This record gives sequence, structure tokens and C-alpha cells, in this order.
Amino acid sequence: MVENTLAAIQRVLADKKAVDVVTLDMRQVSVVADYFVLASGTSRLHVQTLADAVEEDLAGTGQVMRGREGYREARWVCLDYGDIVVHLFQPEVRRYFDLERLWSDAPRLALPKVEGPGAAERGESGAAGRVG
Repeated sequence: MVENTLAAIQRVLADKKAVDVVTLDMRQVSVVADYFVLASGTSRLHVQTLADAVEEDLAGTGQVMRGREGYREARWVCLDYGDIVVHLFQPEVRRYFDLERLWSDAPRLALPKVEGPGAAERGESGAAGRVG
């Protein structure tokens, strides 16, 4: 179930043109959540659009959001789904807090490849897995 939710989040972020999407496997390094999904938007409006899209998509699956922080300013929006926490940043805020470095002990997961027209020609097929 968590893997399906991760895939849905990653798909929505890709559809809405999120920048530099990273999924961290937090299970061995933190009790806060099993996974962190980090992504950047190009502006305040883009970050809000990403948050809205994730919320809408997951609401349709019955996922309950436990909390949302930072939406109004949209410099760093945090969406808490219990096992998964989604962090959406404006680029300068992401660079400043550098969660990838802070949680560098957490393995990164490969993003699922986008399926659809032209995917085979672009070499975009396959399943998600750990990145070395």
C-alpha cells in the first residue's frame, strides 16, 4: 500500500513538472516516517500547485493527510501522510535546508519510470528500486 502511495505521489509530481524529485527511504534512520519525498517548484504558485495536486490525488485513494504546513507562504510545504512525508520547496529554501545532506544516511529510491506514449523510445520503462 505504501509503495502504491509513493508511486502515486511521484506520478503526480512528474505530471505537474516538479523539479529534482527525490525519495528517501527513512526506515533505518528515523522514526518520523518511512519515506520522505522531496521536490522543488519553480515559484510560490508552482509549489502550491504541487501540494494541491498531491492532496487531490491522494484524497481520491482514501489516504488521510495528518497535517499540512507552510502552504500560504509556499516556501517549504510539508504534507504529512504518516508513513510518507512530502516536502515541497522553492529552490533557494531547499538549498538552504539541504535535507538530502542532513539525511544522507537514508538510501535514495529510484523513481518509477513514466509510462505512456513514447516511453519505450525514451527508454522509460521498468520498476522502481534502490539507487546505489
